[in-house]
Amino acid sequence: MSGCGTAPLPGLPEAVTICEVGPRDGLQNEPRPVDTGVKAEFIERLADAGHRVIEATSMVHPKWVPQLADAEEVLRRVDRRPGVRYPVLVPNERGLRRALDLGVSDIAVFASATESFAQANLNRTVAASLDMFAPVIGLAREAGLTVRGYLSMCWGDPWEGAVPTAQVVDVATRLISLGCTELSLGDTIGVATPGRVGALLGALTAAGVPIDRIAVHFHDTYGQGLANTLVALQHGVTTVDTSAGGLGGCPYARSATGNLATEDLLWQLEGLGVRTGVDLTKLVQTSVWLAGHLSRESPSAVVRALGEPQEG
Repeated sequence: MSGCGTAPLPGLPEAVTICEVGPRDGLQNEPRPVDTGVKAEFIERLADAGHRVIEATSMVHPKWVPQLADAEEVLRRVDRRPGVRYPVLVPNERGLRRALDLGVSDIAVFASATESFAQANLNRTVAASLDMFAPVIGLAREAGLTVRGYLSMCWGDPWEGAVPTAQVVDVATRLISLGCTELSLGDTIGVATPGRVGALLGALTAAGVPIDRIAVHFHDTYGQGLANTLVALQHGVTTVDTSAGGLGGCPYARSATGNLATEDLLWQLEGLGVRTGVDLTKLVQTSVWLAGHLSRESPSAVVRALGEPQEG
């Protein structure tokens, strides 16, 4: 607990699900690959801290994301526990087959709201990327898997600037229509502000996207991650993507800095009396441990405030 008392605000959910993206989104941007054993232990520590959704890795070809070239070995080493979901990012049908062979039950696809980022990240247009994802999503759903649709650049793009709300709604509704069970709205370069977050959520629900199928994924480039998350929760969102210790970025968007730190969000939610099931103390210890393996301090304010250096 934060140790400084609890006072709720009106309009917030009683509980929030944290989708911990540190093992995939957090580590994919590291300058050097992290040892496979460290990755597996990281995932185990996250589960020990109480996380029930842990994005484990990605089936993207090692040529494009060499930091996650050991995806299959990581999944083999992790003791996948009952009641804990371990989503895996898959780029195409080949990646889906690899995931299915490893017994994965939750996958994610990664789409873009803008043409520039679709070309940079996927080497194809937005329309062509959706065509590529259609059979992946269909086959995954037939196999009984849940499918998360990441939608990047929802508020701003480093090449195109501010992204029109209608443009985001168009791609988002197409992902839902393809069969995605959840839609994660990404502020990939961290430029969103609370009013714009509320406007997009309002537009999506007006277009028929149920709020309980929307998650938010904020980067903290301009320090707006917590404020943006609070607005999303006030609009009915109950799933938030964060990364332990504030790790992360995007290898195809240099202006994308770290994800919103899980610990920083936990401090806020505990002070608001919102349940997450995640133990803040254990998570801080995990982030301090991982920072030791990465040979640098965590950017999380809460980790810096509560953490103490530990031996790796």
